[in-house]
Amino acid sequence: MKALLLTFSLLTIMSFTGYSQLYLTRTGVIGFYSKMPLEDINAENNQVYAVIDAAKKNIAFTLLIKGFLFPRELMQEHFNENYMESDKYPKASFSGSYTGDVQLNKDGIYNVMVKGNLTMHGITKSIEEPATLEVKEKKILAKSMFKIKPEDYNISIPALVRDKIAKAISVNVQIDCNLK
Repeated sequence: MKALLLTFSLLTIMSFTGYSQLYLTRTGVIGFYSKMPLEDINAENNQVYAVIDAAKKNIAFTLLIKGFLFPRELMQEHFNENYMESDKYPKASFSGSYTGDVQLNKDGIYNVMVKGNLTMHGITKSIEEPATLEVKEKKILAKSMFKIKPEDYNISIPALVRDKIAKAISVNVQIDCNLK
């Protein structure tokens, strides 16, 4: 049921009228990494639902926060209960567009700029970041890396562990979409 709701949410985010070239995935990957002297923090979510409308140059994704897996169970528990409040804010999403010339009929790697709204922890912020779209055998592989600050999304970090978490968290996005 949740999967159906997430897919419907993605399709609702983007208005598809007329001719579109839709690329979809349910197995995109978003991970984050915080390198610190005492302990590195990293997690990955490989259940990212994404849609790329190549004709309109739109892109959207959504994911469940509880889908992030950590190397240590205690980190995962603290992430969901104390920081992200996953029961209260169960998902994160992005909806936006990209600029740049991407030739869907020619395999290659194309540099683009992605601009849109990232919603997380109940806060929506506009972001603009470089990305690549790789066209290969009628598929699109979208990749981007950017940094976010927890306080920008009202994510409170207790003073006791503030020094264990980087002020800006590196986020990696990899979305491998197939033509619908």
